[in-house]
Amino acid sequence: MRDLSGFTGAGYDVGRGRLTQALWLLVSGTVFVRWWCPARLRVAILRAFGATIGEGVLVRHRVRVHWPWKLTVGDHSWIGEGAWLLDLEPITIGRQVCVSQDVLLCTGSHDRRSPTFEFDNAPITIGDGAWVAARATVLRGVHVGEGATIGATALVVRDVPAHATVTAPPGG
Repeated sequence: MRDLSGFTGAGYDVGRGRLTQALWLLVSGTVFVRWWCPARLRVAILRAFGATIGEGVLVRHRVRVHWPWKLTVGDHSWIGEGAWLLDLEPITIGRQVCVSQDVLLCTGSHDRRSPTFEFDNAPITIGDGAWVAARATVLRGVHVGEGATIGATALVVRDVPAHATVTAPPGG
């Protein structure tokens, strides 16, 4: 049986101090995700909090970014409405990438063998020209290759080769 009361979070580095974390949570919850916040302002806010964002990037409303200082997005990429970038570890999105609406990119997990359920996190990389379609989920440690397509609602738990297509199972 797990003893969650013993959880320490050992090995996890947020990457910024508590004041910066609190300021990000305030800004992201009150301005960043709102429909009336212009896309250019969203990009500027992400950059102000340490994200590396290329030219011509479009970040739609209701996009959630856990820690912007752990996010890199290449030129002319799109992040669709309602996407959730849960970046406990770095997320790197290449150039000309489309991350569609309601996609989850999740770098965090837990070690199921740990008696205190400690973190088992790893970064995610999305290669240039890839498309992650609506409501797909990409889990920690995955590299999506250049030009790959992740179909709507697909669950990706291992690396995807360049130009490959991953789809959700029929009926799933």
